[in-house]
Amino acid sequence: MSVRGPELTEHGPGLEERGPGPVHVTLSVNGTERHLHVEPRVSLLDALREHLALTGSKKGCDQGACGACTVWVDGRRVLACLTLALACEGHEVTTVEGLSADGELHAMQKAFISEDALQCGYCTPGQIMSAVALLAEGHTADGEIGEWMSGNLCRCAAYPNIRAAVRAVRDGS
Repeated sequence: MSVRGPELTEHGPGLEERGPGPVHVTLSVNGTERHLHVEPRVSLLDALREHLALTGSKKGCDQGACGACTVWVDGRRVLACLTLALACEGHEVTTVEGLSADGELHAMQKAFISEDALQCGYCTPGQIMSAVALLAEGHTADGEIGEWMSGNLCRCAAYPNIRAAVRAVRDGS
């Protein structure tokens, strides 16, 4: 008698039917369906960067502690380094590259530039993704911004300018 976990069939075959070798994975990224052939253990971050050439999301700590790899899955913030690409099948993945429309930067991207909310720029994509999400989530009070951005570290300490950028978008300035 074998013991098996729950069948994950909502968006495709159960995990026990795939692997251990490379498998076909279909991801919807920034509104476009993308097909990959990867090992089941490949993180969403590695799939985005190494297989889809979407290098906006950064590999900072690769342990979920810095937030440089923050993307959205179905509109919710996730750490791409801790999320399996395979688990994102049937879900919409949005990266920082997906924020701009028709070559026009998103308001938060513009605010980061105008408020000088970046120095080295390494954390910036994750910061921007979290900033847009926190406003959509309704965490707009001045005291909430720092708390809801706390999962995104900036080694250059641009925090006052990052908060200013979030406030600028919140206030429509």
